[in-house]
Amino acid sequence: MKKDWTYKKLGEVGTVVTGSTPSTKDNMNYSSQDVCFFKPSDLSSDALVKLSKSEFYISKHAFEHSRKLPKGSVLTTCIGIIGKVGILTEEATCNQQINAIIPNPDIITSNFLGYSIMSKKHVLQAIANAPVVPLLNKTQFSNFSIPIPPLSIQHSIVSELDLLHSVIEKKQEQLRALDNLAQSLFYQMFGDPITNPMGWEIKKLGEVGIFERGKGISKNDFVEDGAPCVHYGQLHTAFGAYTTKHLSCISESLIDNPRIAHTGDVLLALTSEDVEGSCKSTAWLGDYDIIVGSDAAVYHHTQDGMYISFYTRTEAFYKQKEKYAHGFKVTHISTKDIETFIIPLPPLSLQQSFAAKVSAIEAQKQAITQSIKDVESLLAQRMDHYFG
Repeated sequence: MKKDWTYKKLGEVGTVVTGSTPSTKDNMNYSSQDVCFFKPSDLSSDALVKLSKSEFYISKHAFEHSRKLPKGSVLTTCIGIIGKVGILTEEATCNQQINAIIPNPDIITSNFLGYSIMSKKHVLQAIANAPVVPLLNKTQFSNFSIPIPPLSIQHSIVSELDLLHSVIEKKQEQLRALDNLAQSLFYQMFGDPITNPMGWEIKKLGEVGIFERGKGISKNDFVEDGAPCVHYGQLHTAFGAYTTKHLSCISESLIDNPRIAHTGDVLLALTSEDVEGSCKSTAWLGDYDIIVGSDAAVYHHTQDGMYISFYTRTEAFYKQKEKYAHGFKVTHISTKDIETFIIPLPPLSLQQSFAAKVSAIEAQKQAITQSIKDVESLLAQRMDHYFG
């Protein structure tokens, strides 16, 4: 225990409130945009979020019959994913999957309380280790203790941690700007594929390449040392417009006649949660072959893989897949349908020039990504120093 620091239970540093959902008889109206109604989806899992807007809203009348939370209240998820934390920047309310603390300003600041809870997320998750769905009830949450320094020290600690978070956020904004730059460069060099203002030759994807469905890879089959492979889920969550490295391996003995992607091929997800994720693509630019699992397809073609991958991110491509992607809870699309999609074909040399420019942008992104990791490591060290 550091000098002048004390331990207090969360229930002793403020008023703990479990959220609730207003009933329809209280005239709840999500479209009114009157008062924020926060759910766990509004909170980030890895950052202290300042909560100024929400996915759902309720009417002023419904708010009068809700559990009101003043500005500065600290919200923490208590069901499912435990320990996501946010701070209200205005009066609002939340649902029953969130425990909120209205802090006593004479004891603790909102930001320090938020960082304290974030730093103990793994402990809270252990306490909430329920058989089916993790649950941290109000009593458990209220009785959880945290170390608290004098207010002057709290302000100093928060200033340092806020500064590190702001550096990370700015670098993440740079990454998003570079992503937008790459897509903007596509339109600058090739024009809008919908109107094709440069008059490029138009062909069907099936006329310039061959689609091959992937074959049976389960995450349970991954091994540390084996043949490089890609699982369709990685196309949704792990890869961007292109990749040069695999993330997983599989024993070659598990698959007869495996589906192989060669350098320059494009990988597409055939199964997704919605139309947006349908045909999520990655150009495989590694200098070795890779095995492709089911629910994905390999596109062997005669064009530049980077160009095709970015084309699949255009509105023109979206409008085509929107016609064929189908399913209720899970969306599917067939390779036969994708073969019919049309694509403008600029000269291969121009496609390759675009790919070179994107590669230069990607090099900048990698440098920024490494910088973010360095700052995140420093942030983790400082969090451990103060709260560990």
